[in-house]
Amino acid sequence: MARADRLFRLRTLPQPVTAARLAEETEVSPRTLYRDIAALRAAGALIGGEAGVGYTLTEDPALPPQMFTRLEIEALVLGLSEVRLAGDPALARAATAALAKITATLPERVQRQAIHAVQQTYRYEKRPAAPAHLEQVRQACWDELALDLTYTDASGAQTQRRIRPLSVVFLDRTLMLLAFCTLRQDFWRFRLDLMSDVTMTDASFRPRRVALLRDFLKILTGAQSTSPTRNNTA
Repeated sequence: MARADRLFRLRTLPQPVTAARLAEETEVSPRTLYRDIAALRAAGALIGGEAGVGYTLTEDPALPPQMFTRLEIEALVLGLSEVRLAGDPALARAATAALAKITATLPERVQRQAIHAVQQTYRYEKRPAAPAHLEQVRQACWDELALDLTYTDASGAQTQRRIRPLSVVFLDRTLMLLAFCTLRQDFWRFRLDLMSDVTMTDASFRPRRVALLRDFLKILTGAQSTSPTRNNTA
């Protein structure tokens, strides 16, 4: 974990925090934490405490306060809360960490607005759990690597597919993957819950994901309304 990330963690943990606790949280040695603290103090950070007692970060001029309006804070809290509910475990943890990092850099008055936000997210009807392969699909999108998979369509027929994954879309009750299907040689929409035996290949389509996604989105929004592929759903 980078030193800047360890500083963020220091700010979000209960204060004061011992180097041993922070080292455990960030998976480095206490000696490394002592060096970090010395370097941060040398750079101008005001850190109270000492070894064996605990440390409190009072101020760090290298991390200027984030300036958000109250409504922007509400949007951030609400949006990240929704991600925690809808995402896979890795994405949910990332949303929690992101909110903690953002809150840590806010002025104290705005921190209180984030902690006690007026709007919250809760769903009595829980969404179906995200498929176990969502994280793999997301990684394949970023790495621009093709996926091999078995797909079961609405009629129950199974086909073997190789696809170029472009983007995951969160719908009301399911997740949809926008992709280019090499079997159909066309853009296609796949439901993630109907995908199985998902395997990431070493077949790269870099750097085409952005261009392919842009073309697909034009089709979906009707910009190319004459295309027969614009409503393809597997």
